[in-house]
Amino acid sequence: MSDQDAAFQAYFVARSDSMRGTAYLLCGDWHRAEDLVQQTFTKIYLAWRRIQRHEAMDSYTRQTLVRTFLSERRRGWFRYESVGSPETDRAAPSSGLADERLVLMEALAKVPPRQRAVLVLRYWEDQSVEQTAALLDCSPGNVKSQAARGLTTLRGLLTVPFDEGERVR
Repeated sequence: MSDQDAAFQAYFVARSDSMRGTAYLLCGDWHRAEDLVQQTFTKIYLAWRRIQRHEAMDSYTRQTLVRTFLSERRRGWFRYESVGSPETDRAAPSSGLADERLVLMEALAKVPPRQRAVLVLRYWEDQSVEQTAALLDCSPGNVKSQAARGLTTLRGLLTVPFDEGERVR
């Protein structure tokens, strides 16, 4: 194994789990997240020899992951395979933080892809407006407006009328 292959392998081992978590937040499905991470690291591997600054790889990898996700979303819904049916993929009833996390993840999956990418980068990955703009190749103003729209959409999805005795989400 060459030194470059060993360096790539070490980088993959160190960062793939983190990128898988980010991919899951983007797409809302662990199987698709795994596919996104594989596609991302395949692209990174193909460019590995041309990359000069391996110490700045996290930003490049995150950018590649987000762009791969957005590119996949542009191809159309008809290219996706359903892994399970809604009847078999329901969560078991329970209460507490796990329920709130599931509700949040379901709502996040309904936010449009570009807004979801901004929300994940800004609030999960803790990227600045400028870093997010660079990753998405857009202006900081666009990031701010997409974040505001995404948060409004997310709040609308999380606001549920309630009956007496039911918790407000």
